[in-house]
Amino acid sequence: MDDASALYIGLISGTSADGIDAALVQFEQNVPALVHALTHPWPDALRAQILRVAQGETKLDLYAYGRLDVAIGHVFADAAHALLKQSDTSPALVRAIGSHGQTIRHRPSGEYPFTLQIGDASVIAERNNIDVVADFRRADVAAGGQGAPLLPALHAMLLAHPGHTRVVLNLGGIANITVLSASGNVLGFDTGPANGLLDAWCLRHRGEAFDRDGAFAASGRVDEALLATLLNDPYFALPPPKSTGREHFHLAWLDAQLGSMTLSPADVQATLLELTARSVTNAIAQRANDATDVLICGGGVHNGVLMQRLRALLQPRMLHSTADYGVDPDYLEATAFAWLARQRLLGLPGNLPAVTGASGPRVLGAIYPAPQPLR
Repeated sequence: MDDASALYIGLISGTSADGIDAALVQFEQNVPALVHALTHPWPDALRAQILRVAQGETKLDLYAYGRLDVAIGHVFADAAHALLKQSDTSPALVRAIGSHGQTIRHRPSGEYPFTLQIGDASVIAERNNIDVVADFRRADVAAGGQGAPLLPALHAMLLAHPGHTRVVLNLGGIANITVLSASGNVLGFDTGPANGLLDAWCLRHRGEAFDRDGAFAASGRVDEALLATLLNDPYFALPPPKSTGREHFHLAWLDAQLGSMTLSPADVQATLLELTARSVTNAIAQRANDATDVLICGGGVHNGVLMQRLRALLQPRMLHSTADYGVDPDYLEATAFAWLARQRLLGLPGNLPAVTGASGPRVLGAIYPAPQPLR
């Protein structure tokens, strides 16, 4: 297939596990452009299991692990199939699917650092008859890196403003920033929790998967004592490169910080929202104090209360959605994994060592070929 005319698909379910984002992408002069996108829902029982595993609440034996890996692979395959059907695209026109999979553990430090994303890529390739590239993070970890974040290279391609320092803020389950400096240097790291804790607390106390428009948080008041305790977590003081996930910032962590405090659920939710806003703005002040504007993507862009708080704390910097610059905030990550799949097939690096801490550029991902006809 001529790569100049080929389409790619990117698939990702983030730390919130609130759905599988699927993006159909074409490339013009190596720059990705979104053709079509959708978010495919998780079955409720499977999503609940994913969250329990990611937060360490459920331990898996090898049998259960294998079943979960294949079950997730089938839902990722469903997402790709739905995207092809909705966009009326033949699989023959798609060069490859880049599947991030579902992170269930991220431990990039220690004696044996690792990161684990599951969702059987062979199932995705078999069911869609398209080559799949998956397992994008482990090569970076093997090279001494964090394996995350992987989007800063694409942020620089799509959103840099030469001569000006700009920050791209991704508000997923975890928040991360990319600093696009005026000099052309790129820095990126996870700042801490974003939607993950807010969603989990909302589900526990309201039975709702997320806090729509931040209404639950707006009904409470920030407790400064709890906020100070949360911000005292050692992760926030670590210098980059650094990354984190739901295995650190989860409800058991929050419960431990609450201790004997007696606060209303709404006040805790308000404090968690303020934790996201303060940890993000503290990181920007420390690492990108000369930034003139902040461009936001990810699910948090739809939380009006969080956006209002960030806007106030980030003044005099201007706050924008990446949509203002022609980049869909909901599908930038999925687009990135289409780009990473293409990088793999072209034999080009996908990481930025200055961001992840890896010892050098690495070609990321493993190829799982579509079924071939017998000769």
